[in-house]
Amino acid sequence: MPASATRQSSRWNASTVRAAALHAVIVLASLVAASIMLVACGPDASHARGQPGAGGPPPAVVVVTSLVATNLAMNYEYVGQTAGSRDVEVRARVAGILLARNFTEGGSVRKGQSLYSLDPAPFQAAFNRAEAEVAAAEARLAQATRTLNRLRPLAEARAVSQRDYDDAASAEQVAHAELKAAQARRAEAALNLVYTKVEAPLSGAAGRSQVSEGTLVAGPGTLLTTLTQTDPMKVRFGIADTDQMKWRNEAAAGRLQLPPHEAFTIEIKLADGSLYPRKGKLLFSDTRVSGNTGTVEAEAEVPNPDGVLKPGQFVRVRLTGATRLNALLVPSRAVLEGPQGKFVYLAADGKAAPRPVQVGDQIGDDWVVNSGLAAGDPVIVDGMARIFFPGAPIQVAQTPAGAKATAGDASAPAAAARPAK
Repeated sequence: MPASATRQSSRWNASTVRAAALHAVIVLASLVAASIMLVACGPDASHARGQPGAGGPPPAVVVVTSLVATNLAMNYEYVGQTAGSRDVEVRARVAGILLARNFTEGGSVRKGQSLYSLDPAPFQAAFNRAEAEVAAAEARLAQATRTLNRLRPLAEARAVSQRDYDDAASAEQVAHAELKAAQARRAEAALNLVYTKVEAPLSGAAGRSQVSEGTLVAGPGTLLTTLTQTDPMKVRFGIADTDQMKWRNEAAAGRLQLPPHEAFTIEIKLADGSLYPRKGKLLFSDTRVSGNTGTVEAEAEVPNPDGVLKPGQFVRVRLTGATRLNALLVPSRAVLEGPQGKFVYLAADGKAAPRPVQVGDQIGDDWVVNSGLAAGDPVIVDGMARIFFPGAPIQVAQTPAGAKATAGDASAPAAAARPAK
């Protein structure tokens, strides 16, 4: 190849390399510039997207309720167990052979009803013997009285000795004493004869018979059966010591009005959830706190004329009669849990403003507010899921007709209170 051609080819290769290098530098510079612009403009663009009318989501549509203070009937529920108002062990007062059982096991009996019959023959014989002894004692007394009456005028005329008269008077006194002793033995024999019929000492439900016909009953040492008085019925339950302290603290603060002498009215909820139609009263509340359960033993009395309640049933005991004064209720769904505790959102100037609260008892689907809110505060009760950060823009929606009653509605019934967790 000629030398001139070689030099021309070398110049072309060098020019091509320089052009490729220049193109690469320009592309790299363009990419760096674009990256810098994206980084610099990113926050402003994101902020622009979050603003209404700038391509961001619309304000959260929420439902707001205005809190209303009202006097609220407070109910407290505990687990209880029924028991008879009186439990009696039935025992025979005399020993003898059991002839008959005169009641149905597990059935109802009336006071004075015959439950058992013992063999009365030996007791009838003892009674007859005692009557005979009384008759003999009466005859001896009559003889002694006649003798004394004969000797009295003779003694006054000194026709008999004073010793004979004194002996006659003493004989009459001894005859009187013997007659009283014979009458006492007859009364005892009559009682033993009556005791051969074992009667119910009260009206109630009879338990299982512990003996059968033909058994030799060893008097009071043998248990025959038990009777339980079921009208009225007693209900025993435990009141948490913390609840009693809370009642007293809230009463001292003027937030709670207790019935006089803490005489709560008692309502019974049965195992199937139904409410027993008759109300009772609190009879007893112990002054000691159980070291095992931390509760105070309490006892109530409930009428049970129809025998619906049975001894040993587990029931829910509801204490009524306390009133929460100027109570504020907020729906449970409106109370949220945050790092610092419970809070709610208030509607303020078109924004969702968080407000920390302290709640007490739970009444149905509502919390009782102890502090943090006041009557008239606009609390957001629906739409919190669309509030992504405090101060987010909101739009208040109208509550549809027929919606559920909101907190603070005085017409809403109060359910059983549950302590706040």
